Amino acid sequence: MSEQHTQHNPGKWRLGLVWFCLVLAACALVWKLLSLQLVDGEFLQNQGDARTVRVEPLIAHRGMITDRNGEPLAISTPVKSVWVNPRELAANETGIRSLAIALELDPDSLLAQIQASSGREFLYVRRRMPPADVDNVLAMGIAGVYARQEYQRYYPQGEVTAHVLGFSNVDDIGQEGLELAFDEWLKGVPGRQQVIKDKRGRIIRELNTIQPAQPGNVLELSLDFRIQNLAYKELKAEYIYRQARSASAVVLDVKTGEVLAMVNQPSFNPHNRGNITDFGALRNRAVTDLFEPGSTLKTFTAIAGVESGLYNRSTLIDTRPGRMRVGRDYVVDRGYNYGEISLEEMLVKSSNIASAKIALAIGHERLRDVLLRVGFGESSASGFPGERGGVMPNHRVWHDIETATLSFGYGMSTSTLQLAQAYSVIANDGIRMPITMLKNGNDMPGAITPERVIEQNVVSEVQQMLEAVVDPALGGFDGASVPFYSVAGKTGTARVVGENGYQANLHNSMFAGYIPAHDPRIVVIIVINEPQGAQHYGSQVAAPVFARIASGAMRILDVTPDRVDSSNILSLTAR
Repeated sequence: MSEQHTQHNPGKWRLGLVWFCLVLAACALVWKLLSLQLVDGEFLQNQGDARTVRVEPLIAHRGMITDRNGEPLAISTPVKSVWVNPRELAANETGIRSLAIALELDPDSLLAQIQASSGREFLYVRRRMPPADVDNVLAMGIAGVYARQEYQRYYPQGEVTAHVLGFSNVDDIGQEGLELAFDEWLKGVPGRQQVIKDKRGRIIRELNTIQPAQPGNVLELSLDFRIQNLAYKELKAEYIYRQARSASAVVLDVKTGEVLAMVNQPSFNPHNRGNITDFGALRNRAVTDLFEPGSTLKTFTAIAGVESGLYNRSTLIDTRPGRMRVGRDYVVDRGYNYGEISLEEMLVKSSNIASAKIALAIGHERLRDVLLRVGFGESSASGFPGERGGVMPNHRVWHDIETATLSFGYGMSTSTLQLAQAYSVIANDGIRMPITMLKNGNDMPGAITPERVIEQNVVSEVQQMLEAVVDPALGGFDGASVPFYSVAGKTGTARVVGENGYQANLHNSMFAGYIPAHDPRIVVIIVINEPQGAQHYGSQVAAPVFARIASGAMRILDVTPDRVDSSNILSLTAR
């Protein structure tokens, strides 16, 4: 019996040890539970409150805008905005004043603003700051101060492209120009992401992306920034030199209808709009401002005359004695008596009398029909916000003086872009191309189909006349000449309407032309409004700007010269 008892004794000790361990573990668990509940309960509750799973928006940046060669014209850069929870911060006057100083804001104003919003949980205090600066503000550790990532629009070319691009607002929504016109295309689609944040709004851990952010689409414009920059520089120099009220220039691709350049003066800095005092500087005058085109319209009077069959390039028109009575009014040729002149000389000498006689002979219906066919009186459908279609008269009863003045560009109005489209019809052998601001825009689905609006034989005759206008050998002037290239175009000078009618000392100076004349590549329109000084004619003010822009554009586009003769070669050798 003694030996058997001894053999079972170790088993009882082992069983007792197991029970002891189990009881000890149970006591430890009970103690831990009591400790977490009674000792650390408040701490753990605060930590649980401080770390929460939240769904945060993923900001999508706006699409980039480029020129036709991929040059960035508008991009979005990452920034941060500082916001506060007024419920947390309103009672902390010292913290608010410290925050205001760090953000370079007025402490009293910020204090009043936050305290007035004490019932809210969100208030922006400063938007679009450099991320490093915002990180320094957050490092101050002021409770209730947070940051949010955003994007800010940046325009690398500044005021050179300001009127075309426009701008977006603080919420990255297009407000003017192509930023507004293509806002749906450019704006991105925000995403959503689950994150764990502490009570100060700092992200502790990113969990998963519910919906990825989709950036906006890239917008490729028809602009060639090289030509845009050239046109801007030349127009601004003339605008300043002439002390003009305003100025516009448009360069069109003849074959495609694409806008290669569109500039205005005065312009503005899209990054510093707060200092603008003249809000007229925000307008894209090339599409919004209307003017009477003056003698640039005589080209279309010549077209109507040739179409009628009553006139050709050599038909003589008697302008003697330089003054013609029409009803109770008079039409004059600026004090000149040109005598008998041909239809071509009507354009070369810019005779109002000859133009009026043509219009009276063919009737207002034929003249007005030509003007409507080339695009006057209606929007070019470029899609640019605020584009105006101009005013084309449609009197119930037409008086002779209304027909006469319409023939040389009075009694109707147009825009610089519209005038460019009209002249592109002539340069393109009578085919009207739709205007587009997009690269290859007229090749896209839904684009307007090009249309022949003038017969080629009619256009060909008028093209020769326009060459003569800028050819000194044929009686024209040389202010629009471009070395090594043939040029065609027409000057225009129109009096400006004031409070008491047309002003004797205020004019708009214009030149409309294309180059090379024998195989046109571009149309260039220059409008200088109210130049000061002794010179105000289109041949003096606008034509030289055309020549400089056209000359530079030929080099940029690498267009082969079409007028190389011995005098050109000698001139080039002398240089």
